[in-house]
Amino acid sequence: MSDDGSEPLADRIGRRIGELSAAERRVAEYLWKHPGMIVLSTAGELGTLSGTSDATVIRTVKALGYSGLPELKRAVGRDVVSDTPATRLRKRVEQAGDDTTSLLDELLAESVDRLTETRRLLAEPAFTAAVELLAGANAVLGYGLGVSELPVRYLATRLQRLGRRARSTSATGFRLADELLTIEAGDVVVLNAPERLLPDMTTLVRHARSVDAGVLLLTDSLGATLDSQVDVTLTATRSPSGLTQEGLSTTLVLDCLLLAIAKKDPSSVSANTELLASLRDRLVPGTPRRRP
Repeated sequence: MSDDGSEPLADRIGRRIGELSAAERRVAEYLWKHPGMIVLSTAGELGTLSGTSDATVIRTVKALGYSGLPELKRAVGRDVVSDTPATRLRKRVEQAGDDTTSLLDELLAESVDRLTETRRLLAEPAFTAAVELLAGANAVLGYGLGVSELPVRYLATRLQRLGRRARSTSATGFRLADELLTIEAGDVVVLNAPERLLPDMTTLVRHARSVDAGVLLLTDSLGATLDSQVDVTLTATRSPSGLTQEGLSTTLVLDCLLLAIAKKDPSSVSANTELLASLRDRLVPGTPRRRP
């Protein structure tokens, strides 16, 4: 028999998470982070998205106290309709304090929470594997769409300053096809996809694998979906409110990777730093020297 239908999905998951198997926990985590997909997807589709199976999805739904997927869809449907990104942001803005100090404290607190959680989720084996993957790359291609390209553009610039071949793109459609032609064996694709997996991203990952290029995924919630298709996944938590900069956690992760890569070859870093400073001075005499 199902539980009281008024109990929110998140509360059910919180109460029962310790009773679920590892695969069921993956499903529960996906359902919690993507309630909109519950309404739109079949059990089979939810299984694929969570990296499990339709049978595991049904078991998880029943373990959470629902009679089946239809009841879960009905339970979350009303909230999903009214819970859009614009609605969430408006509520957060309305709930924020009115004075400057309160606003500053609230945003700083969220930023600290995000960075702390990202550090907690940054497993040492995965981080070490990501460093080795990037350090051994012939060339690096960063990919992200919209503001998600900004962190990988930053990564490409910093890698170039370390003396490594790197670039970034946000191309889609036919323009992306031209970019894919340049990916070769031994290259590494860094995909920054916080929470949405679009067809262009899937094509990028599949093509990279087909030419023996590596793939590093930076994400908040797509790990379970793409784990089997990428070499390494690093989690960077996104803003729950939309009020703090989307790439904050991702940039922290990238800075950690860049420092680890720089420490592997300090002499090369030093040479490139001097060259960069020299080029800047020729272009704009008297330019202050800054970090690479």
